[in-house]
Amino acid sequence: MSYISNVLKGCCPKCGQTKVFKSKGNPLLFKMPEMHQRCEKCNYSFHRETGFYFGAMYMSYALTVAEMVAVFVIGLLLGVSFLNMFIGVVIVVLLLSTFNYRVSRLMWLNLFYNEEDEE
Repeated sequence: MSYISNVLKGCCPKCGQTKVFKSKGNPLLFKMPEMHQRCEKCNYSFHRETGFYFGAMYMSYALTVAEMVAVFVIGLLLGVSFLNMFIGVVIVVLLLSTFNYRVSRLMWLNLFYNEEDEE
């Protein structure tokens, strides 16, 4: 399967059948998404090594900055005050925090999937 389809579907980078996350999380209830340890179909490990997902923090940061800039630009185009834009940015960042967490980890996991590194 392709990189983009695996990230969008949230599936295993090896077989593309098992969802990587058990739960999506809920930012309003302060629940983070939970990952499976291994793929149920092909036994591919989603927890590669200690510290593997540190790089995903940079991807999450980039997604968050893009969302903040989008809210800011939309606010400027609509003539919204800076205080209201700030409040909008905070709301968007909080509501999309678990989404960014999932997508950045999926991007990182799929980015470093190598077919030659089979276990």
